[in-house]
Amino acid sequence: MRDRSLSQGFEGGERVKLSARNVLKGKMKNIREGTVNSEVIVQLAGGLELVSIITKPSIDNLNLKEGNDIYAIIKATNIILGAD
Repeated sequence: MRDRSLSQGFEGGERVKLSARNVLKGKMKNIREGTVNSEVIVQLAGGLELVSIITKPSIDNLNLKEGNDIYAIIKATNIILGAD
């Protein structure tokens, strides 16, 4: 997403600019609820999936439900890779 701002899902519909360069739109595929945290699976275009671990209150606050449009916003200074 070149225009790193979102206008959906925020109170009043105002545009919010982000410092994160990786904003990926997808659909909520699945929520696997745990005792404290839940695993959220986001399906991206082309069938790729991202998995995020978030708290149960965050699921409620974001009103996350399977099939909803969602944005995965990734901000990382390091990516750790491993190989055999």
